[in-house]
Amino acid sequence: MRRPRNYSRNATILLLVTIAVLLGVPAARDAVEQGSPGERIEVRANFGACHEGGGSNCVVDGDTVWIAGKKVRITGIDAPETHEPRCPREAQLGKAAAERLRALLNSGTVSATPSERDKDQNGRLLRDVAVDGRDVGEVLVREGLARNYGGAKRSWCG
Repeated sequence: MRRPRNYSRNATILLLVTIAVLLGVPAARDAVEQGSPGERIEVRANFGACHEGGGSNCVVDGDTVWIAGKKVRITGIDAPETHEPRCPREAQLGKAAAERLRALLNSGTVSATPSERDKDQNGRLLRDVAVDGRDVGEVLVREGLARNYGGAKRSWCG
């Protein structure tokens, strides 16, 4: 003799799965909107160093920042690494680049506008970053704290 199916249990499970999916949809939508192509970000805020509380408005290194909770790679420049530098010179330059970028971002209204590509291979938004209309990448390059990217990273240790 066959046991009667427990439709009540199956309906409860289906209802719970449906609710979980529906609750997940806004979160998925928000994640897409955070990095939507063509998105322009503008903020006037106090930028710190990311290890001091980061994720909102902070500087990771000389070419990567968090702006309004979004991780942004500054388009067109390459700055020395501050995390796992390859030599003492890179560590020193990386620290100087990060500190200068932080000072620039704290000096006015920061805008991050779309560039040719929306994201890099690491999922960071690629944006041209300016403060009160002044391109911060150009400033860092002019001051010797970054260089034009040119399609490939080169060593800062030589």
